[in-house]
Amino acid sequence: MTSLPGPYGIGEIGSRAEAFVDRLVDMQISVWQFLPTGPTAFGDSPYQPLSTIAGNELLIDIDNLIALHLLHDDEVSELELLPQEFVDYDALIPIKNRLLGLAASRFVDSSDADLHAEFAVFLERNDSRWLHNYAVFRVLKSLHDERPWPEWRAEFKNRETAALRGVEETESDSILAIKALQFLFFRQWFALHEYARARGVMLFGDLPIYIALDSADAWANRDILMLDEDGRPKAVAGVPPDYFSEDGQLWGNPLYDWAQHEADGYSWWIARLRASLALADLIRIDHFRGFESYWSVPVDAVTARDGAWEQGPGDAIFDAIRAAMGTLPIIAEDLGVITPEVAALRSRQHLSGMRVLQFEVCNAEFDLAGISEISVCYTGTHDNDTIVGWFLGSADETRSQHEISEMQRSVLRFTGGTSETVHTDMINAAFSTAAHLAIAPMQDYLGLGTEARMNTPGVAGGNWRWRVMDTQLTPQFCDTVASMVIASERMISNAN
Repeated sequence: MTSLPGPYGIGEIGSRAEAFVDRLVDMQISVWQFLPTGPTAFGDSPYQPLSTIAGNELLIDIDNLIALHLLHDDEVSELELLPQEFVDYDALIPIKNRLLGLAASRFVDSSDADLHAEFAVFLERNDSRWLHNYAVFRVLKSLHDERPWPEWRAEFKNRETAALRGVEETESDSILAIKALQFLFFRQWFALHEYARARGVMLFGDLPIYIALDSADAWANRDILMLDEDGRPKAVAGVPPDYFSEDGQLWGNPLYDWAQHEADGYSWWIARLRASLALADLIRIDHFRGFESYWSVPVDAVTARDGAWEQGPGDAIFDAIRAAMGTLPIIAEDLGVITPEVAALRSRQHLSGMRVLQFEVCNAEFDLAGISEISVCYTGTHDNDTIVGWFLGSADETRSQHEISEMQRSVLRFTGGTSETVHTDMINAAFSTAAHLAIAPMQDYLGLGTEARMNTPGVAGGNWRWRVMDTQLTPQFCDTVASMVIASERMISNAN
């Protein structure tokens, strides 16, 4: 969502998100997949949110706040001076947070009876489930100079009742302001969801398997994680060496205490899935293989190489979720080291997996016909380079020119096209499969290079910044994409 066009330094979920839905309809695209939408912290990664349920306040639509008289036109001029081609988080965050604080205070003091009635319903539905914990967590984090909660004063780290009551009294205005911003976020989100649904566009969300240690969830639910008495992980999550990194990926998230989850009937997971599916029509569960077995890395390890596989919950968690919720509109992200046991778990649970063409087209034995209907076929993902960047070989690649040339020849043999059309050729290849969904990043539709890459795994800075421009989504561009979709018979009129 941060990549949407708009004048205020970052993509937002109001009228310009609705305008993007209109462009998708023009393109005959019926599914919009997006990255997680939780509040981000250090590094700006949507996969390390401060809450699994709360919304990212930075996505709140400024024009909607102006329409509600919570901000004035002349107050947002600083945002309009920010770059529109990319998100400059360092410049954006202090400006937008100040404006959001101003809007929240005006909301609390406003005399809009209808809006406050909506807010009262929002509080009734969410306060005891997650909202109050989140608001108190954010206030305490601010009072501790944004340090992670295991570094807070002991009485707050350990959630001592008297200490929390004291903060609730002394910081009541700040707590209420955070709740007000969450109300405004979800009010805008549900309007966007309804707008998309009315136009035949499904929203496809993304659920990270792990939660961040520095999150309201970990602070308020220490018993579901493998933490020591000081709130620090006993071991951390990651993956072994793979396509993205020769040392593996050391994510650093705390691991789940699966025995505790089983004893509780997986109630935390059921609540989490319910909240996610209130925002989207489909959900991708990131790192599905971790439910079968997960890579556990010693907490003091320098790289993920030193980890070991541990047994996950397997069928039990999905059986419990299905018993509580019925049919699961879930896509399993089953990339990486996939064993027969992982594939069998996905099959038993009747979940679609992922096929990424960038990973497969250079394999001489690969055949598009081998991609089944129970799949989602991608040209690439947010962790890949764009098709053009991957094909040309970006400056920071470790591949030799010979390796790049060999890869290029393999790709062109596969597509039957040219270097100039490789991005559309790869999209058409994905569209031609039997997969029930075929998805390409917007950068691939636009034919952009490495400069538009969203994320480079293992690289700390410079990620999550790319934005599309209104000037790129021209009627001609939309017609070109629509012709590709129509030719593949994947148009909106045929979407389920």
